[in-house]
Amino acid sequence: MIVLWILLGIAGLVLLLLLAAVLHTLMIPNRQSTYIPDPDPERATGYAEKLSAMVRCETVSVPGEEQREKFLAFHKVLEELFPLVHERLEKTEIDGSLLYHWKGGKDDRPLVLMSHQDVVPVEGEWEHGPFSGDIADGKVWGRGASDTKCSVMAFFQAAEELLAAGYTPPQDVYLSSSCTEEWGGDGCPKIVAELEKRGVKPYLVCDEGGGIISEPIGGIHGNFAMVGVFEKGKADVKFTAASEGGHASAPKAHSPVARLAAFVNEIETHPVFRRKMPNEVAAMFETLAPYAGFPLKLVFTNLWLFRPVLLKALPLISAQAGAMIRTTIAFTMMSGSDACNVMPQEASVCADMRFIPHQGMEESLGIVRKIAEKHGLKMEVLSANDYTEPADIHGEAFNTVQRVIGETFPGCAGSPYVMTGATDSRFYQRICENVIRFAPVIYGPEQMKGMHGLNENIEYNCLPGAVDFYKNLIRAMV
Repeated sequence: MIVLWILLGIAGLVLLLLLAAVLHTLMIPNRQSTYIPDPDPERATGYAEKLSAMVRCETVSVPGEEQREKFLAFHKVLEELFPLVHERLEKTEIDGSLLYHWKGGKDDRPLVLMSHQDVVPVEGEWEHGPFSGDIADGKVWGRGASDTKCSVMAFFQAAEELLAAGYTPPQDVYLSSSCTEEWGGDGCPKIVAELEKRGVKPYLVCDEGGGIISEPIGGIHGNFAMVGVFEKGKADVKFTAASEGGHASAPKAHSPVARLAAFVNEIETHPVFRRKMPNEVAAMFETLAPYAGFPLKLVFTNLWLFRPVLLKALPLISAQAGAMIRTTIAFTMMSGSDACNVMPQEASVCADMRFIPHQGMEESLGIVRKIAEKHGLKMEVLSANDYTEPADIHGEAFNTVQRVIGETFPGCAGSPYVMTGATDSRFYQRICENVIRFAPVIYGPEQMKGMHGLNENIEYNCLPGAVDFYKNLIRAMV
């Protein structure tokens, strides 16, 4: 009887908690994301033509290769497209990377607008040539159209138009663009070193990374400004299994490939990294909650109750969602013997790891190393950097960006989120506390799919809004 009363009490408590959650949810008004780009065909087509010219200049970057001349050719295109910027701003070229200084009324809170010139290589068959810059079906087509020559074009154009109007920014403005972002090269570090040499400490850095995302979570419809406030860390790691080799007709147990397979299987089937919801992710769900249907709204609005359930469910909802709450490891490359009938003396597998703040680089690598040793593997860290410190989502700089988003894109909610990839902006962390990752263009499903893939494109009706965002952000730096 006592057990029954205890069970009834627990059931009653659960019902009370659920009732409280439901009532809390019902008190929050439903909202809709209403932002769509204003029709402005004259500006949109003019900007599309400029972006097209930039896309036609092939700027694929290759690790370790000297490619300065290729990027100098791209700089010539920029000079032709944005003459006032090149006439009135101080330009510094560093091995193909670019830094422009626009002197403002003050220099105590400088603004850096940045995005990269380089693009990833091209594979496969494209509907439009990858460097054609075709303007068709309301889009600019080609490698770099969305990643990220669109934002380079937009902030250069913003400066060009403000200069044409005789405008002087309230604070110094720097335009920064490296040519090695796609492989994490030394282009941006050299730019940062140059700013350090000049004693410049930016108040705000605005890079790519986030964007105006169509349907950021399944079931939440419309365009939302997703503002990246920190990046996960990254490591490339190699695991090697050795043996004496031999003929495959008489295989010994625990071969290199078998040990690697057992190691990969353990990592893949037994979660080894803790799941925890960063404050920035919780803020994202709370921002998006009013735009969701009732089931999602109930969960997102009441994280005090549903957080444990959500932590288990997010990796099942999407890989992107799961990556925002834990360190990840993805196995990407393998090697073994050169013949089917030869046991390898050495086999290896490589992995890409991404570190979350609550379980950073050292701890995450240590966990994986212990499992590798259990399977008799050698672990080699080829490259690694830890996560970046988050921007303060309650601070003045972030709120300024949010205000400018609201002014520029009416009806578009702005939300913090976690960058699971890597950008050049991480190099600015050592000289700037407010590093924001937001490209002010619309990325729908087609654009997300084309990024680093086939048929990359951007819908050019969003380009006027991108230019206006940068103009408004420059004006806001008082």
